Amino acid sequence: MPNTILLVLAILIIVVIAVLLALVIGLVSGYNKLVELSERVDNSWAQIDVQLKQRFDLLPNLVETVKGYAAHEKALLEDVTRLRTAAMQAGGKREAIDANARLDSAVRNLVVSVERYPELKSNASFLDLQARLADLEKKIAISRQFYNDTVMKYNEAIERMPSKIIAGMFRFEPKEYFQAYDNERSAPEVKF
Repeated sequence: MPNTILLVLAILIIVVIAVLLALVIGLVSGYNKLVELSERVDNSWAQIDVQLKQRFDLLPNLVETVKGYAAHEKALLEDVTRLRTAAMQAGGKREAIDANARLDSAVRNLVVSVERYPELKSNASFLDLQARLADLEKKIAISRQFYNDTVMKYNEAIERMPSKIIAGMFRFEPKEYFQAYDNERSAPEVKF
């Protein structure tokens, strides 16, 4: 009888240790998965940031080229320059997203206003800058989509059980999407 009790007690201890070990492994695995997803979001934001930096570097050349042909578009050119500076100095993701949305709108307005200057549209330097800007804008759009997809996967992961428990324990917070603003949802009006 005492051997049976010892055997049952030993089996019970082994089962408890196995359950605790499984919980610890699950906790570590879940935590590591959330860290991986969070890092992917940060990496995809860094990719957008690199492309925005390239755009920031290109815009002064574009503004200077347009300035020579469209002197009376001074307010628009100053707006692009001011918004570029604000976007470059943005403090966090939310501020950067907002600043870049305003810059996007100003750049679109600049490109639309160029339609009124046929001699500018035939300038080789301007055409090169415009093509490079259009290419960058496509890359930025693709990167924003990838960023939003990565944010979605991360946000879903922190809301699903059992990772929701782990996310709450280790304070994993939802990440913000890169959203289109009202001024970006409509196409700019082109008048000839």
